[in-house]
Amino acid sequence: MAEATAVRPSQPEKAARVAEVREKLKAAKVAIVTEYRGLTLTQMTRLRRAIRDASGEYRVIKNTLARRALKDTAYGGLDRLLEGPNGWVLGYEDPVAVSKTLVKFVEENEKLAIKGGLLEGEFLDQGKVKALAQMPSRPELQAKLLALMQAPVVSLLRLAKEPASRMVRLLESVRKQKDPQG
Repeated sequence: MAEATAVRPSQPEKAARVAEVREKLKAAKVAIVTEYRGLTLTQMTRLRRAIRDASGEYRVIKNTLARRALKDTAYGGLDRLLEGPNGWVLGYEDPVAVSKTLVKFVEENEKLAIKGGLLEGEFLDQGKVKALAQMPSRPELQAKLLALMQAPVVSLLRLAKEPASRMVRLLESVRKQKDPQG
């Protein structure tokens, strides 16, 4: 009877994986560590899709590999969270959008838990990740900024049109007084 043996990756393969994870960490604006124990394959697929739609990525990375990849990076402080099965949320564009997506998923699936994360060198515990999710996203902030920038122009145009509008109303009232039937 043939004995089943697990194929272990070679040193070059391990080094390549570490380098790949390190590059992804360098590209990420936020990294959040989660515990996914108990999630079904369907739930995990939905989570990955939702995070991807928010310009992020959800990956399961072995702790030993993650420790090596974290070394000498801005995310080195996350190594203290590496116990048990961990999933990593990496946000590449808008940290708020990624955290909103993650927090919403956690609220719907109690088996997923946020352990912590890092944003611009600041450690985020579970509460801070939830607070980040409450902030307006980049598109919302851009829309508000655009509205603020347009408000003075709209007011100025309205003021510039007002004398002409008054003149038209004045002429119309004079015309009606002179020609009450027309």
